[in-house]
Amino acid sequence: MKILILGGYGTFGGRLAALLADEKGLELVIAGRDAARAAAFAASLGGAARKTPARLDRDGNVGAQLAALAPDLFVDASGPFQAYGAAPYRVVEACVAGGISYLDLADGSEFVAGIAAFDQAARARGVFVLSGVSSFPVLTAAVMRVLARSMASVETVTAGIAPSPFAGMGLNVIRAIASYAGKPVTLRRDGAAARGHALLETMRFTIAPPGRLPLANRRFALVDVPELKVLPALRPDLRTVWVGAAPVPEILHRSLNVLAWLVRLRLIPTLAPFAKLFHWAINRLRWGEHRGGMFVSVTGKDEAGRPIERVWHMIAEGDDGPLIPSMACAALIRRIPFGTRPASGARAAAEDLELADYVPLFSARAIETGIRERRPGDERAPLFQRILGEAWTRLPGPVRSLHDRTADWRARGEATVERGTGLLSRLAGALFRFPPAAAAVPVEVSFACRGGETWRRDFGGRTFASHLSEGRGRNDRLVCERFGPFTFAMALVLESGKLRFVVRRWSLFGLPLPRAWAPDGASCEHVAGGRFHFHVEIGHRATGLIVRYKGWLVPCPAEAAAAPSEVRA
Repeated sequence: MKILILGGYGTFGGRLAALLADEKGLELVIAGRDAARAAAFAASLGGAARKTPARLDRDGNVGAQLAALAPDLFVDASGPFQAYGAAPYRVVEACVAGGISYLDLADGSEFVAGIAAFDQAARARGVFVLSGVSSFPVLTAAVMRVLARSMASVETVTAGIAPSPFAGMGLNVIRAIASYAGKPVTLRRDGAAARGHALLETMRFTIAPPGRLPLANRRFALVDVPELKVLPALRPDLRTVWVGAAPVPEILHRSLNVLAWLVRLRLIPTLAPFAKLFHWAINRLRWGEHRGGMFVSVTGKDEAGRPIERVWHMIAEGDDGPLIPSMACAALIRRIPFGTRPASGARAAAEDLELADYVPLFSARAIETGIRERRPGDERAPLFQRILGEAWTRLPGPVRSLHDRTADWRARGEATVERGTGLLSRLAGALFRFPPAAAAVPVEVSFACRGGETWRRDFGGRTFASHLSEGRGRNDRLVCERFGPFTFAMALVLESGKLRFVVRRWSLFGLPLPRAWAPDGASCEHVAGGRFHFHVEIGHRATGLIVRYKGWLVPCPAEAAAAPSEVRA
């Protein structure tokens, strides 16, 4: 099968070519206006597929160029689709006239909605014309269908994408965003057509697959994407749809939000002339973690008429995240040689893939997903269960048993304590009342469950306490542990049977402090010899080791008698 990828050496087209490069039996035609770039990129690709460079100018005689290249399938990965001018569908028309099936990675709501005008002609020629074959709206719609299962009604869908600061945004992506920044966006809100303004409506959200290290809390701004029109057509009961993007660093994102107000206030007509400047800035002024993610939230009513919320979380590590927008096209194309060809006709591609079609592509990469569900009464569940979500059931029995309490109780055991020997280390240890170094010291921990959990630890008569609570705002999906004026917001990460505590934020008297200055150390809970074990290590680059204590705990006799089976491995 011969596949022509227009923009094949660009950001999304190049990633699509990389995803298909190992497919035997495919010929990938890497096309664009610059023949030299096409040839260089084609030569750089490995894999079993045949790679051929070609020059194709969408503003030229597209029909003649397609006739000369004779592809079986045309993929438009160029864009920006919002700026295709007076004849935005000239490539689509040429493909249909030539009997060539067509896919695109369009992200513009108007462009994707307009593709249906070619449905009759595409059916007559026996070709498929699918628009928006990308994360927005294909992946969003597929996730929505999974989340909506067993729901009697769906009321809202909220989604967002949070790219890594090191993902590398193409110029055409920036041009698309700049073209609609500050301008009206038609969406569905409270059951009626409404108008928002791109990049001016914002919300904050933490992407956190259960039991995985979450992304930092991100600020999402409204974007003009196909979901705003496609999803209400798929779900007539859907009352509200909102989709945002959260690029980082946040200071650059906020700067773009401010500039969008210039368009909203009609002080300037568009930000399009600044696209090259934005592109330069966002691809050079970048810092933070090389991780990205996506979320889809669905709220509605269950079969009993009670409110329910389900949220799908996805995190991609390193360079795997930027591949996700091209995965929908790759998944569709990979199925065609095996007889799973999209039906003829022209439409948005929102129903042509299911979430299961993404699983092989996700599993081959460092991409983690998970679902969180919230129902009335969940706020009464144990603290760690609320934070961990569906990962709670994967905890080893004794670890889950220790945290599966909503009333006061105690546990006893034994520990070994090590202390740092430097002056600053000793001062820090004294400030927090950490126990002195000792071997085989008896330990008792009391848990008071009021407004969170207060843990009072007694190491052979030396006591210190902290208060744990569920994080809110920028600490959402984290457990916050307060020692006097200091608060440490920690992620609960389940890895290889161990529950790890990873500091993500910290503050003094409520004022946030730089994470780079935070104490460090490996802290976890696990099972050994059928018993609950703990390992806590606290240090700092300025002090070295402050304290390390490790040991085991079992419930005190009264609690053990109440639930003897829970404390066994």
